[in-house]
Amino acid sequence: MTHPLTTVAIIGALALAIDTQAATAHAADAAAVKPAIGNTIVETYPDGRKGEIWLSADGTYKGEGRRHDKSDGRWSVDGEQLCFKQAHPFVFGARFCTPIPKVGLGEPWKAKAATGEEITVKVVPGHVVPG
Repeated sequence: MTHPLTTVAIIGALALAIDTQAATAHAADAAAVKPAIGNTIVETYPDGRKGEIWLSADGTYKGEGRRHDKSDGRWSVDGEQLCFKQAHPFVFGARFCTPIPKVGLGEPWKAKAATGEEITVKVVPGHVVPG
């Protein structure tokens, strides 16, 4: 029979190992999108309106859409793509992935929005708040 404290110690060790793996995975993900963390991802839509996304190193994000609708959730890197899983407002099964560009800070690239529209995206220095 296993002593209850031994069981607690084993469970604690497993939880620590899982937390360490999760932290390592977030560190690798953060390295892939390092230029965006602490800065602002600006999306420009065909109608000229802009949306902003702010990534945090802990795997969370906040955003403000072109219609000034706010959202937040979690981000992750899946291969060569940056993926978003929106938590608020909740949308069942909402996960959107987009290729991670090989461009520098401030250099624009073309992408597809979750709506399917072609947009221009760039990362600008700092936490730019829409005006």
